[in-house]
Amino acid sequence: MHSLFEKKIESRLADLPVPVALRLPGGRVLGSAQSLVTLAFNQWSAVSTFAAGKIGALAEAFVENRVQIEGTMRDLMAVAARLLPGNPVSNEVHWTHHLLRPVRSHFAHSRERDARQIQFHYDVSDDFYALWLDPLRVYSCAYFRDASMTVAQAQQAKLDHICRKLMLRPGDRFLDIGAGWGGLLMWAAEHYGVDATGITLSKNQQAHVQRLIEQKGLQGRVRMELRDYRELDEARPYDRIASVGMVEHVGYANLPLYFGKMQRLLAPGGLALNHGITAGGLENDRVGAGMGDFIEKYIFPGGELVHISHMLKVAATEGLEMVDIENLRPHYARTLWAWSDALEQHLDEARRVLQANNDAGHAERILRAYRLYLAGSAMGFEQGWVALHQMLLTHPANGVSNQVMKGAQSVYPFNRDYIYR
Repeated sequence: MHSLFEKKIESRLADLPVPVALRLPGGRVLGSAQSLVTLAFNQWSAVSTFAAGKIGALAEAFVENRVQIEGTMRDLMAVAARLLPGNPVSNEVHWTHHLLRPVRSHFAHSRERDARQIQFHYDVSDDFYALWLDPLRVYSCAYFRDASMTVAQAQQAKLDHICRKLMLRPGDRFLDIGAGWGGLLMWAAEHYGVDATGITLSKNQQAHVQRLIEQKGLQGRVRMELRDYRELDEARPYDRIASVGMVEHVGYANLPLYFGKMQRLLAPGGLALNHGITAGGLENDRVGAGMGDFIEKYIFPGGELVHISHMLKVAATEGLEMVDIENLRPHYARTLWAWSDALEQHLDEARRVLQANNDAGHAERILRAYRLYLAGSAMGFEQGWVALHQMLLTHPANGVSNQVMKGAQSVYPFNRDYIYR
């Protein structure tokens, strides 16, 4: 039995883009003697996941130390992409998916559960994230306006790109929904003079931004609240709103509530920018072959993706007009590879940082999971399994003054020149 199984394995190995070796339980080695990637298996069940192309299960086996991996993340992802048995974003989903998706999503996104899920991810360790993010700690897709940019330069370019799209002006009331470690909040306040409010469900992030506000002397003009977006007061609308990397956590069932809340929080004629990951397929809410399940279990519990077409439909239904949209998918692939490379360069330090708040075994599992998550996500954006869209939205209102374009119903000039000037 094992000889037939091994022949199947050897056939898979011969088809891979880089030389790979497999060390089987018991010590027998299959594959190339000059391998760039080596997988050492402790259990035969883990070998079966390799043969079947079950990438998510193989990733879980690595996190749980049932398989050890030698080689670079870039070579490993080239192998993973070829192992897949089919399209991981197929639009052929069972009818029960359409029936059960809203129900599952609704129960996955209570306020209490969302708070736990956000803290599960973002409160791992600020020092851990600082090892591989840029100095401003911007944890979202960068914008490589120039191909020669570093990721730190591209993150600043992204922050400015958003501020320009929103036409921020001194004194504007600006809201950042899901403000992270405060990169956009601080950039908008310091470079555009806005009165800025940010919200997060992460206690670590809120404490970090509060320290920044005090260090920069921005008390009274910038505030960071530990608050759910559903709790925001609508009595005094904001001139401009940004939501970056937040919509992925909202949930399919809550998208009408989310965009409806945004519409009510936005002053008539104002601008809102939604920047978020979208599904590569029209119907799937996660990447197949178990990869989405892996991210749900180890990285982003409660994360749900929708296609940009569905997001646009919901936003329009809730009274927001889309005036500009931009797909930054390959920008996110490059961003994620930069993060992955940085983490790979600091593995020993990352291990020490994680062990400061976790036992050694759990710290190692977190580190393995993030190594695969960053590199695997980079591969996913390169392959088009997921995308990243910036949607610029208005709260249209007759009577809003616009000297550039009659009938605009907002401050938006209906051209892109202002962004790039």
